Amino acid sequence: MPRVNRTIVLSLLVISSSVFLLFQLYYYRKYVGKAGPHILSRTGHLTSSDVQWQTVKKFLALAQRFRLPMFLADTAALGLLSQDALRQRDRQVREPHCSFLCTDRPITSFAVYANLWKYDPGFLLAAEQKGFELLQLRGEDPRLASLDTLSGEEIPLHFLLRLNGHVIQVVFLYERSGNYLWHGALRLRAHADRSFAPFKMLDYGRHAGVYDRYRPQLVLTVLDGLDVQVPHNISRFLSEQRHARFLECRYRDAHNFLQLFPDDSSAAAVDFRRKAKSLLHVAARTLALLDIPFWLSSGTCLGWFRQCGIISYSRDVDVGIFIRDFRWDIVAAFRNAGLSLKHKFGKVEDSLELSFVSDDVKLDIFFFYEDGDIVWNGGTQAKSGKKFKYVFPRFSLCWAELLELKVRVPCETLDYVTANYGASWSVPVKSWDWKSSPSNVQENGAWPPAEWAGLIQVY
Repeated sequence: MPRVNRTIVLSLLVISSSVFLLFQLYYYRKYVGKAGPHILSRTGHLTSSDVQWQTVKKFLALAQRFRLPMFLADTAALGLLSQDALRQRDRQVREPHCSFLCTDRPITSFAVYANLWKYDPGFLLAAEQKGFELLQLRGEDPRLASLDTLSGEEIPLHFLLRLNGHVIQVVFLYERSGNYLWHGALRLRAHADRSFAPFKMLDYGRHAGVYDRYRPQLVLTVLDGLDVQVPHNISRFLSEQRHARFLECRYRDAHNFLQLFPDDSSAAAVDFRRKAKSLLHVAARTLALLDIPFWLSSGTCLGWFRQCGIISYSRDVDVGIFIRDFRWDIVAAFRNAGLSLKHKFGKVEDSLELSFVSDDVKLDIFFFYEDGDIVWNGGTQAKSGKKFKYVFPRFSLCWAELLELKVRVPCETLDYVTANYGASWSVPVKSWDWKSSPSNVQENGAWPPAEWAGLIQVY
């Protein structure tokens, strides 16, 4: 058997190794390194995931360069960060892929803390130089609006940046006096390009929205090879986002109303409004500690809707709570907050009503019962045991601001107010009988005298 030349064998091994190494480098550059953490399709063409990742990468580089105080607010991408979603996705895809940022949606949403960023027009210029098409959406600054000043200067509300068919939405969050973050609704001007983006698919802009001032707390993480800030408590942020709809006070209508019916400026009225504001803030803090959602009801809701304030002759503060959110420790919580229980009418199963007092101002808490396509709350006449029922059409809850406090109101406020006060709700009525004046009141029987001791408690 002829001897094998050792030099030839070595040369062949070196050549083979070099060829294999070159192949690996070629594969990495063409299929992995160029497109990021996911791979190109078998045809070698850019997929929608490739386009989305590349667009997000370019945008994040710009945001970092211009120091935008920004975080990922995309609901689809954040939803993929849950462990259950990750496990399911990993079972479906067994190769390197874009796990979080590639949502198969034509939009990726980010939010910017507007108060922490000094607007720099160079950002938009740099974006255009990178190939982005731009659509700026601006609107009046509601923080400058009041009953005396009905229009404020315009501020950025949303930026839409489009590259290769993929859209980046930037929603601006502004601090408001009620200690919350606010973003505006997205409204297109008459000349705007309505084909610029799939507007119905946007996470933000269908209506104004609000978030707690001290949330979301952010953490810096790496998603699909990119540095991104995300909310620390993602599930809580997504829950806030789903229920973020905000209704602005109707300043123009309130201004017109107060021109016809000037507010009472007497010392007694001013003192009541001060006390009512304090009481509403205490109530909001107490119910927040109990995790009980409430909304402005009756005269307090009418005051917000009609005149962006408190009705001074109402002499109380009214809130509503769904009976499903009732907690047995609510009375103790309000007592601990410094309020005294004035009366307790009804029971959890029927017509429950609580009334507290603080500094001579009454807080009425009406519990609402859901019944098919209506909701209702009850009333009780202490001296006779007669029961009354106040019927409303079903409603959802939105956020609003009253007396520098973020509060809930019925989204369908006009229907709610009209049900309670009739079509003439815009005309002040100072003589009011809670048993007969409301448009939606119905007699509802009476409590058996044998049960009065437990159902009609006056302190």
